Amino acid sequence: MEDKNSPIGGGMFSSERLKGIDAFVQAADSGSFTAAAQRLNLTNSAISKSVGRLETRLGRRLFDRTTRSLQLTDAGAAFYAICVRVLAELTEAEAVLVAHESEPVGRLKVNVPLAFGHMRVMPLILTLAERHPHLRPEISFTDRFVDLAEEGIDVAVRISSSDVWPEGLGKLYLGCERLIFCAAPAFLERHGVPQNIDELDRLDAVLYGKGDGSTTPWRFSYEGSLSERKVMEGRMITGSAEAQVQAVKAGFGVAQLATWLIEDELKRGDLVEILPKMATDGFPLHLVWPVKRRLSPKVDAFISLMQEQLKIREGHVGD
Repeated sequence: MEDKNSPIGGGMFSSERLKGIDAFVQAADSGSFTAAAQRLNLTNSAISKSVGRLETRLGRRLFDRTTRSLQLTDAGAAFYAICVRVLAELTEAEAVLVAHESEPVGRLKVNVPLAFGHMRVMPLILTLAERHPHLRPEISFTDRFVDLAEEGIDVAVRISSSDVWPEGLGKLYLGCERLIFCAAPAFLERHGVPQNIDELDRLDAVLYGKGDGSTTPWRFSYEGSLSERKVMEGRMITGSAEAQVQAVKAGFGVAQLATWLIEDELKRGDLVEILPKMATDGFPLHLVWPVKRRLSPKVDAFISLMQEQLKIREGHVGD
């Protein structure tokens, strides 16, 4: 019968499982017991016995030994990869405690939308990494829905109209997009500046294509309130917001775009806003994170920086 208190079988964790791991990793890294002993300030015999006891406990040979070197077995290589990760996590945990949970350290996994992430979030992450040299950001860019818990994400930026939030997620409202109609000056010189929806409807449109094959409908606002969404026929459809901006700048038509996406183009005059009274709110922006990680200094630092430096005016992001 299996001993449930043994370090190998059973569900109970035993401190025995940690014994010998440091010696094993150092021996694997250096290629010899002698070098490992020097690194750990132990004797060659102590290292050899420690690894031997570890192999006995695991029931696997971790090294192929020769008179000149050590070589990891297949089982040893697999075990080594796990041990390195575990030791790194323990080091990170100790660093957090030493810093009295005030200094952001270790890996910070951030998920952001493609265009907004590149244009607005990435510069802030670079600032964060400069402020906190012991922080190791890992940034993923995608417009698809990401399960934060399943993919180990610490904090994410969401641009979405959804009012339904999974349990276990904390969220912080950052503001909302402001959507405007715009076109290139050369396009407007050729076709004229539309004065109403009917005239706008007759112009070529550059649309954003979603992954399901549909396009993002245009939103029309009257006296500041949303009153209509309309699916348009597109002169050109792009699956990238940056490409959509390029097409509009090149004079292929009119688009409805978020001001955070085209702030520089508007300032330079590459794009011109049309029908300003038809501008309307777009999707809200939120920061979301697993609630259990909210107290992490690295997550707090990211959230604070987003609040501090993300340009928000009158409730609009990048307006």
